[in-house]
Amino acid sequence: MKTTKKPSPLTTKYIVLAFLLVMAFFLSIGIGKYPISPQDIYRLLTGGDVSSLTQSVFYNLRIPRVFMSLIAGFGLSIAGSVYQTIFKNPLATPDLIGVSSGANLGAAIAITFFAGGTSAIAISAFIGGVIAVFTALGLTRLSAEKSITTFVLAGIVISSLAQGFIMLLKVFADPEHQLAAMEFWAMGSFASITRDKLISILPFVLIGLIGLLLLRWQINLLSLSDEEGRSLGIPVGLIRFFVVLFATLLVASIVSITGLISFIGLIAPHIGRMLTKRNDTHTLVLSGLVGALLLIISDSLARSLTASELPISILTTFIGAPYLGYLMIRLRQS
Repeated sequence: MKTTKKPSPLTTKYIVLAFLLVMAFFLSIGIGKYPISPQDIYRLLTGGDVSSLTQSVFYNLRIPRVFMSLIAGFGLSIAGSVYQTIFKNPLATPDLIGVSSGANLGAAIAITFFAGGTSAIAISAFIGGVIAVFTALGLTRLSAEKSITTFVLAGIVISSLAQGFIMLLKVFADPEHQLAAMEFWAMGSFASITRDKLISILPFVLIGLIGLLLLRWQINLLSLSDEEGRSLGIPVGLIRFFVVLFATLLVASIVSITGLISFIGLIAPHIGRMLTKRNDTHTLVLSGLVGALLLIISDSLARSLTASELPISILTTFIGAPYLGYLMIRLRQS
């Protein structure tokens, strides 16, 4: 008599997360100021007859927005997991090496000097994030001690300088338009996501994701000390450079059109490690799935809790801050 082989616990976790993600994806499509019923979603997917307005909202607004939520959550969580691994710091985020601050400064410059057009903000934010990281890498190379600590300190220096310039721009910004736009961008939102914006960043997101997945074994080795990595024949400095480059490309391309999104890149990797009880490629992928699920849920709440849409970082902060507190208590008890 044949016995049915049960799926492994890890496979079960993949299946459950994928199922929840698909459910959240389709539920999120129907939520908003113009709700779309499950019946209409089914008709749209099967070529049935629906109103032209429903069709327009579905294809031009909801699908790009929910896909962007999924991509942003997946990408930011994978980048956060990579940063935490290579910097050997469980609290590492894109802020740590200046990506977010550089993107924020780039967006603030575009708002102040280039009339704040969406394309100008996206391009400027992307360039700002990439320049910030390359400047941090340059400072590290100029230092006598080219270690992880030096790189993190260089990132903190760049973040502080970027924040200083942002405050200076806010002093001279028009308080009714430019200042409000800067503050709103820094809180993140998916309200302005369109199909064209989504398509414009997809190549950079794919390059970042594929690059990190190709280097997945080297990323695990970077969690060891530099001496141990070199003893295994790994060019630690070169690998770390490319890993940081791909992770930065991933983060900068996402935040360039969504604005800054808090906590997702911090808490999703911790949940991924709790699910796998280790730190490997499965942790990386599960972290991405958890982040995508959390961000789709957060975006759905952001456009349904109040009459006016909430910035996404308000929701992610209310989810992330209590979880961070829980982690602190858990670490202290252990």
